[in-house]
Amino acid sequence: MKPASFALIMAGGRGTRFWPASRARYPKQLLKILSAKSLIRETAERVIPLIGRDRTFVVTVREHAPAVRRELAVIPKANCLEEPWGRNTAPCIGLAALELARMDSNAAMIVLPADHWITDVQSFRRLLKTGVRIVAERDVAVTIGIRPSYPETGYGYIVKGKSLAGPNGPAWAVSGFKEKPPFDEAARLLRSGALWNSGIFIWKVRTILELLRDYSLPIYERLEAIRSAMGKQSLRAAKRPLRAAVARHYKDMPSLSVDYAVMEKAAAAGRVVTLAGNFGWSDVGSWAALHRLLARDRSNNAGVGQWLPLDSSDCLIYSPRRLAVVFGLSEAVVIDTPDALFVGNLKKSQDLRAVVAELEKRGYKHLT
Repeated sequence: MKPASFALIMAGGRGTRFWPASRARYPKQLLKILSAKSLIRETAERVIPLIGRDRTFVVTVREHAPAVRRELAVIPKANCLEEPWGRNTAPCIGLAALELARMDSNAAMIVLPADHWITDVQSFRRLLKTGVRIVAERDVAVTIGIRPSYPETGYGYIVKGKSLAGPNGPAWAVSGFKEKPPFDEAARLLRSGALWNSGIFIWKVRTILELLRDYSLPIYERLEAIRSAMGKQSLRAAKRPLRAAVARHYKDMPSLSVDYAVMEKAAAAGRVVTLAGNFGWSDVGSWAALHRLLARDRSNNAGVGQWLPLDSSDCLIYSPRRLAVVFGLSEAVVIDTPDALFVGNLKKSQDLRAVVAELEKRGYKHLT
C-alpha cells in the first residue's frame, strides 16, 4: 500500500522582485509569465495527479485568499487556508500541519512554493515519490536539492554529508546549509557537489510539528495555543471566534523561514536527508531569472506580450497590453503595466526590493 500523502502549496509571498507586474494585492504567483496559466496554477497541476485534488492544500495570507481560490478552482475552496498576516514559511507550514494532523498525522506532507517553474514534470513526480517513501520509513525531513549548472549567488546551497544510498535510490545526509554565498564561495560549493536549495520539503505531518517543538519553541507554543482554540473545529471551516484566536496568536508569531527555524538545527542533529533533482527547476526569483527561462532571439533578447527589440541585445521586455519597442539598449529590463513603467539594468533586477522600499518611502505605496 502506498504511503498516504498531502501536498501543501505556500502562497504567501509578495514577489517584490517582479515589480511592477507583481504588487502587494496581486503577487507574483498569480502572474502568467511562462505559460497561459499562472505560476500557482502550474504548481497545483503538477502535484494533483500524484496526490489528488482533495489532499492538495494551499496557505495564503487573508488578503490574497479570494484571488487564490479563484485561481485554484481545481481544488476544493475549503482547502485554501488563511494566515492573518504573512509570517514567513515556518509559521505557514506549522499552521497547515495543525489542520493536516487532524486528518492523518502520519501522512507525508509535501511542501511546495507556489511560484517555481519545472520543465520535466515526470522526473519531478518520481523524486517526490522517492521522498515520500523515505519519510514513510524514517522520521526525517527530506529537502529536495537541485544539481547546479552555474555558481548562482542568489540561491541557498545544501551541503551533502554521508551517502545514504539504498532501495529508494541515492540520498545524502545534510551536513549544513549556505545561504546566498558570494561568487567565489558559490563556485567552490558547486565544485564540491553541493546542491541548490529548492525550498521543496517532505516530512510526516507529525515530524514537522516535532521539529518545530524541538528547534523553534516560540513558534510551536503559539501553534499549540491555536490547536487548543481549534478543539474539534477545522481551520477550513473556521468561524469568527476561531479566526480571531488564530489572529491573536499569529500577531506575536516569530517571522522565520523554515530553513532557519528548523532545518539548519535539524541537519546538525542528523535529522535531514537530501535528494538531488534534475528536472529543469527555477525559482523564477527575478526578471533576470525569467530572461534565462524564456526563448531568446539571436541577440539574446526575450519578452512576454508585444515586444520589438531593435539594435538591442540581452534585454527582457514585458508588455502584455501594448507594443513596446526597445531601441539601442543592452542588458535592459523594460516592464510596462497600466499604471507604472519600469526601465532598469537586467543584471540588477535582484535588487528590486530596494526600489519598492524607496517607492513606499516617497509616497508611492499605492503602486507597490
